[in-house]
Amino acid sequence: MIGIVDYGMGNLRSVEKALEHLGARCSILTEPGNPDELAGVILPGLGAFSRAMDNLRAGGWPEWIRGLAGGGKPLLGICLGLQLLFSRSEEGAGDTGLDLLPGRVARLPERAKIIPHMGWNQIRFRERSPLFEGVGDGSWVYFVHSYIAVPGDPAVIAAVTDYGGEFVSAVSRGNIHGLQFHPEKSQATGLRILENFIRLAGSGA
Repeated sequence: MIGIVDYGMGNLRSVEKALEHLGARCSILTEPGNPDELAGVILPGLGAFSRAMDNLRAGGWPEWIRGLAGGGKPLLGICLGLQLLFSRSEEGAGDTGLDLLPGRVARLPERAKIIPHMGWNQIRFRERSPLFEGVGDGSWVYFVHSYIAVPGDPAVIAAVTDYGGEFVSAVSRGNIHGLQFHPEKSQATGLRILENFIRLAGSGA
């Protein structure tokens, strides 16, 4: 069973439909439960970082997510969900994140063509994560975002994308993965990435 965290700020149904299309058993989680019942967890997200963290704290999610990740269960952050994996954000007045990966979240630089970055763009691999097995370098995926992750450890960078300069579009460290783009909106490439996550969850990797 793949759990999808519902904290009021994610495109849950699209992710759920994509997983179901791939034949995975999935469940939208409205409150923390027994992690032993889950093979992996997806943390989606759309909107502002601080509001997302407020909602996660109000629902008792941060310690549960940290415990699940610390226990080795595969975790996938999507869009804002990727940003929440990091230590802090510079959005608005700033806020602390889940701190599962060292680093910060910053606004796309002014040299970016148009903010928000919305539409199709390519990913270029820095490190070959098992999340991208069967995905070609330069594949096109769908983005909607104004902020980016700036990892404190370059070793977690799995892929980058050019938009007036390079930004981090995917991260991976052990069982923790994040995508700045939306796999559920990225057609065959996105489905392959989600299929890989399902496989990782099935293997407990």
